Amino acid sequence: MIGPEAPLVAGLADDVAAAGIRAFGPSAAAAQLEGSKKFMKDVCKKYNIPTAAYETFTEPNAAKEYIRQQGAPIVVKASGLAAGKGVIVAQSVEEACQAVDDMLVGAMFGEAGSQVVVEEFLDGEEASFFALVDGRNAVALASAQDHKAVGDGDTGPNTGGMGAYSPAPVVTPEIEAQVMDEIVLRTAEAMVSEGCPFRGVLFAGLMIKNGKAKLLEHNVRFGDPECQGLMARLDSDLLAALMQGLMARLDSDLLAALMQACDGELSSVKLSWKPEAALTVVMAAAGYPGSYKKGTPINFTDAVSTAKVFHAGTALDASGQLVASGGRVLGVTALGKDVAAAQEAAYEGVKAIDWADSYYRKDIGWRAVARLKQEQHA
Repeated sequence: MIGPEAPLVAGLADDVAAAGIRAFGPSAAAAQLEGSKKFMKDVCKKYNIPTAAYETFTEPNAAKEYIRQQGAPIVVKASGLAAGKGVIVAQSVEEACQAVDDMLVGAMFGEAGSQVVVEEFLDGEEASFFALVDGRNAVALASAQDHKAVGDGDTGPNTGGMGAYSPAPVVTPEIEAQVMDEIVLRTAEAMVSEGCPFRGVLFAGLMIKNGKAKLLEHNVRFGDPECQGLMARLDSDLLAALMQGLMARLDSDLLAALMQACDGELSSVKLSWKPEAALTVVMAAAGYPGSYKKGTPINFTDAVSTAKVFHAGTALDASGQLVASGGRVLGVTALGKDVAAAQEAAYEGVKAIDWADSYYRKDIGWRAVARLKQEQHA
């Protein structure tokens, strides 16, 4: 099972399959849904998948002229992979033009920014939706909502994700049906028509307004930090799945479902989910997404009884001390009867971690908690 986007775009799934090993993840051709924003937007335009209006540029003056015609706010995206940091939501024409120069002239994102997509700014509420796709068939997984901005109140620069929760209340059953029909299944059919069927996890980044969703982006994998919450909510015994993955199809067997997605046999798969909400708080190195120190010690003052701690950027030093080795380092994930209870449990877990050089947002889940309080007082 191939996790990160870069190996998928580079063709690892193709190479593994060529070696006779069953691989879960799209081919390099299909992974262009994430690897090239131009490719993804062109697919949307050709197959009538709802998304923002856009144009693509390699020449900075042409891009800036288009920006002046459209006005602000407006969005400038590096077309290639930029580790979740290649999107600039510009509030002014000047800021957008500077983003174009940074990418096309200053090579801020290297080859990934040698082509830019300039697109309409969509307002509303963001959410993520996940589905397993086997080429033509798709099975809905669950929704989530992440927090890209580094600061509380969704302020500051974007990151790879400072936390997430699942399910996302904004994704109602009606919106889920629209997303499956107009975005997920339409994308699957489009990729078959383009000669590169998609097999794997399709992660649709959505903007939702007035009861309708538009596609912001496709990722071709389980996302971080959304995946942690999805796995916490999945009502499956993963150890049993590992042992029974080659046996008959099981309604709650994730591994069997992944294998059936590889083999184009998803039509009979059903997955069940726990009713609880899940919430993940990302503990990052102080300074992230800018410069930060590595090798800082992490200790657990108490057993983390209220949450699970997923390690993303940790290592052991020569003395056996747990240390930070990346930017986003720990994902503290908890379940609760609702998102407020999951939020409380996750932050209780954070309190048990002694890491002086850490930073984390204090408000993960704020939208869903506010919505819950409104419903309770209605």
